[in-house]
Amino acid sequence: MTASLTDILAQSATHHRHICPRQVLGARTGLLAGRLFNLPLPQPEKRLIAIAETDGCFVDGLSAATGCYVGRRTLRIEDYGKIAATFIDSHTGQAVRIAPLTNIRELARQYAPSARNKWEVQLVGYQHIPDELLLCWQDVELTVPIKQIIGRPGKRAVCEICGEEIINQREVIREGTVLCKSCAGESYFHYVELTAFHPLLAPPAAMTPEVGRGGRVGATLDEVLR
Repeated sequence: MTASLTDILAQSATHHRHICPRQVLGARTGLLAGRLFNLPLPQPEKRLIAIAETDGCFVDGLSAATGCYVGRRTLRIEDYGKIAATFIDSHTGQAVRIAPLTNIRELARQYAPSARNKWEVQLVGYQHIPDELLLCWQDVELTVPIKQIIGRPGKRAVCEICGEEIINQREVIREGTVLCKSCAGESYFHYVELTAFHPLLAPPAAMTPEVGRGGRVGATLDEVLR
């Protein structure tokens, strides 16, 4: 049995000091996904996968409604800066993207005539606007198969450059060499030289001077593939 919007918002509010309009949108989006897939929410299992296009309050409402969480590996963030999410039924592969309609800020006043300000108009109005006037949804096809997005829990590999462990089938294979995404050139960071020694900030090479087939931390991909 699917939880009520009131109960879901109460759960979402435990992560904040109060409920906000974007939590409501996240909760309404998640609840609609459950109805479209005919799944009870919050889900007790891990059948429903959510890919949110922003972070923050919207995601808290979505998680409270669906039971999709990063820690359960049922929530992914692709930060496009949009209040939107795609939901995937991992059993069937069906995917649907849900987003708010563009006129809901103006429409909300009709559903919250006693609201004292714009913020309260949205907070109350978003809870009462019917789905078909609040949200738009459309079937979509993922560019990456859902099995690849989920990966294989429990699978382990070791990067042959940095020597760090890779879990959940996230390794990259280049010419037969096992690499993590960072060493394969897909990193979101790069190491910097320390200007002063600090025991808690020692570079990895100071702790593990010889790891990986490259013979040292920081070996280049070309060195390893030789």
